[in-house]
Amino acid sequence: MDPRLLVISKRLEGVKAVVPVMSPKGGVGKTLIASSLALAFVERGRKVGLLDLDVTNASSHIVLGVKLDELKPLEEKGVVPPLVNGVKFMTICYYSSGNPLPLRGKDVDEAIKEMLATVIWNQLDLLLIDTPPGISDEVLDIVSYVSEPRPLIVTTPSRLSIASIEKLLKMLTESRVKAIGVVENMVITEEGTTKDLAGKYGVEVIGRIPYDPFIERSIGDVRILKSTSFFSKVMSLADKVLVKLGL
Repeated sequence: MDPRLLVISKRLEGVKAVVPVMSPKGGVGKTLIASSLALAFVERGRKVGLLDLDVTNASSHIVLGVKLDELKPLEEKGVVPPLVNGVKFMTICYYSSGNPLPLRGKDVDEAIKEMLATVIWNQLDLLLIDTPPGISDEVLDIVSYVSEPRPLIVTTPSRLSIASIEKLLKMLTESRVKAIGVVENMVITEEGTTKDLAGKYGVEVIGRIPYDPFIERSIGDVRILKSTSFFSKVMSLADKVLVKLGL
């Protein structure tokens, strides 16, 4: 057994809820949802961490407007994540300066284990994990390394995304992992088939966020982001997640 797996349990023992934010496909707004939710939970007075484990394409720092050349984590018997807009935020980009990481297969898994085992979170109400998109070995590993994860699944109402989400829901069901719910992002039509599909696996659609054409200009500026209609919907989503988690 890899000794880091025991260390991960110690690192997370002060965290009340670990919420992997997952998506069956890329391009559905998973990172934007995860980063915005972290900010929303802070607005609700919670102690929040955000860990970007999409190690080969990390981008949460872009949403939060983090200047990688100016902000670095402290290192003392582990890694202490900096506080960004009230969120304890950790990303491998602090070390790669945002450059591409040529990692494959086992190397990606090693990087994920290393980050989970070295980051010191102390006491948190919620730790959000921005996971790699898709249903890869890395996603399965993240869910297995964390005790009692409560995934939040992000999708869009598109037929391609909905076709993929069933595979993810089935995987979580077979792994006996209880998802908090499904979020439909970039909604432009009336309620589609996501609700019926999620219900088939005992999961509720807990948020439907309309497409916001102005969201792009808010990327990297938290002040503007918080003023968008998108963020107001995320705040409502955050309230539902807190109820689901009993926090």
